[in-house]
Amino acid sequence: MRANIAEVPPMSDSSIVAELPALRLKRNEDRRLHAGHLWIFSNEVDTDQTPLPKFKPGELVRVLAHNDRALGLAYVNPQSLISARMLGTWRLPDTAWLAGRIRNALALRERLYSKPYYRLVYGESDGLPGLVVDRYGAACVVQIGTAGMERLKLQIQLALEQVLHSEALLFKNDSSSREMEGLPSYVEAAKGKFDGLNTVLEDALEFQAPLAEGQKTGWFFDQAANRRTLAKYVRKGARVLDVFSYVGAWGVRAAQAGAREVLCVDSSAVALELAVSNAERNGAAVTAVRGDAFDVLEDLVKKRERFDIVIIDPPAFAKRKKDLPKALAAYKRLNQLAMQVLGPEGILVSCSCSYHVSPEDLQDAIAKAARAADKQLQILEMGGQAPDHPVHPAIPETRYLKAYFCRVNDSLK
Repeated sequence: MRANIAEVPPMSDSSIVAELPALRLKRNEDRRLHAGHLWIFSNEVDTDQTPLPKFKPGELVRVLAHNDRALGLAYVNPQSLISARMLGTWRLPDTAWLAGRIRNALALRERLYSKPYYRLVYGESDGLPGLVVDRYGAACVVQIGTAGMERLKLQIQLALEQVLHSEALLFKNDSSSREMEGLPSYVEAAKGKFDGLNTVLEDALEFQAPLAEGQKTGWFFDQAANRRTLAKYVRKGARVLDVFSYVGAWGVRAAQAGAREVLCVDSSAVALELAVSNAERNGAAVTAVRGDAFDVLEDLVKKRERFDIVIIDPPAFAKRKKDLPKALAAYKRLNQLAMQVLGPEGILVSCSCSYHVSPEDLQDAIAKAARAADKQLQILEMGGQAPDHPVHPAIPETRYLKAYFCRVNDSLK
């Protein structure tokens, strides 16, 4: 795969490209780029010939191999461990170029979804490293995670308006990745108003979510396929526990599928109020409990409560590789508590959105939790992120979401 070793630049761009500063790599450090990856780490740069401190954050550069072979354009950030990200082009990244990439991303989503509610742009997988765009009908929420994309903020807005003619556009630039890039955190409505709730449609369900004040971009489109999978495990009259429920996407899906009782647990009172109202909006009902997930689960264990289905969909416990040991201990404890409140033949849905936690890591944590809880478990299937979050085959970092659907089967003891 050579998608990032770019084509010859158009004549109109050639003279400008030739004047761009060069970023030179060490010997053999271009091999991963030839395989299709888009990232250049600081230890791969020949800093004797091209010292990183001479570059400005977000500056556009020509990337050269050690033998002067031109590899393409990238934007650079000397403050980040990922010192440069390839753009897969020799064209200057202007409004027209961005619009072309957004149109290509849109073509996939329109093929997959009948309604305009999805992740429209998923960073590197859509050839736009550092950029995420979620679409909510006539509104878009944009998250910029890198200095290079921050420099293109105006062009991104113009390109989105050109392609989608959106009525509202929000820059929700408050992710933790921005701190590592040396960027400020802010939320800014570039067009329209985002001072209330916005509608989200998922299949036949309708939700309200706070795009400006909510988590991430306000909604988690990545779990949509796994929520559909959940429905087939919900028996009529089931009792369901939705832990880390946010605004009730999992719980409302379970209630709509026939659950008799759904208990939503979250630390946010605002999110739980929305979970209750979202259930009512869809002709169902959920009960809300506010508190720390571990504390609530421990209390339910003490009370000998039992559920037919338990869903645990926590935030990322391992945002950095060094966090992995503590994260795995947390996943084990969380899954152990979940199994302790599962009834006979109960279904556990165990999720992780931490890239640094591999599928094998999560499966091992679930297995250890089962032994600690004295439970026999069967893994029925595993889900990942929805197809509006496509995986780049050369960039494993674009695959992050895991969802194990498991069955407690103590008759195997």
